Amino acid sequence: MNLDNNWFTEFGLNTGCAFSLQIKAKLHEEQTPFQKITIYETTEFGNLMTLDDMIMLTDRDNFIYHEMIAHPVLFTHPDPRSVAIIGGGDCGTLREVLKHSRIERVLQIEIDEAVTRLAEQYFPTLCESNNDSRAEFYFEDGIKWMAEAPDDLVDIIIVDSTDPLGPGEGLFTVEFYHDCRRVLAPDGLLVQQSESPLLHLPLLQSMHEAMREAGFENTRSLHFPQCVYPSGWWTVTLAGMVDLTQFRVEAVHDKPFTTRYYNVDIHQASLVLPSFLTAALPD
Repeated sequence: MNLDNNWFTEFGLNTGCAFSLQIKAKLHEEQTPFQKITIYETTEFGNLMTLDDMIMLTDRDNFIYHEMIAHPVLFTHPDPRSVAIIGGGDCGTLREVLKHSRIERVLQIEIDEAVTRLAEQYFPTLCESNNDSRAEFYFEDGIKWMAEAPDDLVDIIIVDSTDPLGPGEGLFTVEFYHDCRRVLAPDGLLVQQSESPLLHLPLLQSMHEAMREAGFENTRSLHFPQCVYPSGWWTVTLAGMVDLTQFRVEAVHDKPFTTRYYNVDIHQASLVLPSFLTAALPD
C-alpha cells in the first residue's frame, strides 16, 4: 500500500500489477482484533473501504459485485426462502438478497462487527435493509458457525468472503464445503466469490475440485467486470446438485425491483466462459 501524492495503491501479491485511486481524505482508520479497517474519500469513486490495505469496495462500482453474488444464485434456486451469508459485513449482499420478497430469513455471519458499523456510517445505502425484520446478525467466525449449524437449515449459502489469506483460508477448503453441503437443504445452492480467472486460476480450479469432493455434483463459475479488484475481471462460483446453467428466466424478467447491472442477458452471458477457462474448469 502506498499513499504518496494522495494516491492509494494496492500492490498485487505475486501478480506483478497494482491498482490506484486518487484520495481526497482519510476518513477513518482502526485496528480491530481481526484486521485494520480504513475508510477514504476518493476523487472519483466515492468512499473506499480497505481491509489490511486491500480494497474491499467503493461507492462507485460495488453494485456489480453485490448483484452478481446474490441474484444469479437466487434465481437459479427454484424457490429460495432462507439464506445464510458468510462474511458480507458491508451489508450490500444482504440488501440485494432482501429485495426478494419470498425470502423469509437471512442469517448474516460476519466475524468483525466493526466492518458493519463502519459500513452503516460511511456506506449507508448498502445498509438500508439492516433493520429488515427478516435479517439476523451473528458476529462470529463463519467457519465455526457453519461447523456447528444444524442440517438442512437454509436454501442458499452465500460466501461473501475476503481473499483466501489468514483466517479466510479456511473458507476455501473441502471441510468447509462439506459443512455447507450438510447445512443446505437437499436442493440447496452454494455461491462463493472466487477471485480473478486471469490472475488466480489455480485457486479457481482448486475451489471446483474441493466443492465436488465435498459432495456437490455440479459447479459453475460466472464472470463479470470489477474494476477495483485485481485485473478488473472477477468471478463467483456456484455449487449444487442441479443444472446450474438453468435459471428462472421469466422471474428475472418480471422481478419487481430494480438492478443496475444484473438482468437476464447478463446472467446468460456470465455463464459463457472463454476457451481457456472451459478447458481449465470442469463442465
